[in-house]
Amino acid sequence: MTDISNPYKLDFLREYLLNLKNNNYSKETLDNYGRDLEIFSAFLYYIETPFSKIDKLTISEYKGFLREQNYIPILHKYKENMELTQADIEESQNNISEVKKAMYKGQLSDNSVNRMLSALRSYLTFLVDFDKPSPIAPSAIKLIKAEKKEKQVAEFNELVDLIECPTHFEEDPIVKIRNRAILELIFSTGMRISEVVNLNREQIKFQDGRVVDDRIYILGKGKKQRFVYLTHRAKEFLEEYLKDRTDEFPAMFVPTKGTRKATNNPYLIRLSQNYIQMKIKEYRTRLGIIVPTSAHSLRHGFATYIAEEGASPVAIQRLLGHSSLQTTSRYVHASDKFAEKSHHDFHPLQEDEKPTK
Repeated sequence: MTDISNPYKLDFLREYLLNLKNNNYSKETLDNYGRDLEIFSAFLYYIETPFSKIDKLTISEYKGFLREQNYIPILHKYKENMELTQADIEESQNNISEVKKAMYKGQLSDNSVNRMLSALRSYLTFLVDFDKPSPIAPSAIKLIKAEKKEKQVAEFNELVDLIECPTHFEEDPIVKIRNRAILELIFSTGMRISEVVNLNREQIKFQDGRVVDDRIYILGKGKKQRFVYLTHRAKEFLEEYLKDRTDEFPAMFVPTKGTRKATNNPYLIRLSQNYIQMKIKEYRTRLGIIVPTSAHSLRHGFATYIAEEGASPVAIQRLLGHSSLQTTSRYVHASDKFAEKSHHDFHPLQEDEKPTK
């Protein structure tokens, strides 16, 4: 049923998200889709077009809006001017908070725009599948042509310096060892940052001050189960960090302040993805690493450098938790140094210059 007081609100949105949940979509996916559709509602408010009146031109205009407009103020204004229930206000405020965390300076990337368009297409498909009125067909949502960029990864020695950076630059002893353990873990296992922050202490076999199993069993993206494996270095720093832990919080990595006082739920006390990304950016800046480097870059570097050592793509696919080998191929490619060596070894004009007589 359409909310007459708010013609820009999407019909059956809660039912749509519940349907995703019932189909085993992750909480992260639900949060992302809810946030993206909240942005679409704010856009409709911005152009004064009710949801029931949207057409293909509306979608075209939405693409430009996503690429060029800072939509945070529009989200705020939308929330303030609509007659929302208290639950709606709280949900909207949470979505705005999440959008703030996800915002980049400048326009959104092609992939980010396509993700938001995909959320809208998924929602319209739900309306059609459940015999609810949909102003346009899901097929009307066309993704934009995304520029294909070859993924870059920092040199191996630069990644090692980045991993070791907390030891040299952090002053707080527990932060020093915790952040070092996090970076060692990511590069040792190729885990996603979401998998790292959701890791619990019980998933690591720790007895008598030692990590007694170099395997960690995790439930990854899409609820895919797999083992990841620890290097000796990673085990060493995890052991040191766990020895220093005096709390009973279940999370493997917890903040030293902040959320400890914000909630009484021990399961909510865990380090955030944003903190880890912020710290990696700080370390990269300190070290003067030119190639953009993030937690995902460490995962990418893990795949690239074990491939250089001879690991098979199928094994790397399993370690990364990919369902498709094609997905793995986007991460594992011939490195620049191999390309440089081939150029040096095989280019016909690369011979040493001979002195002229």
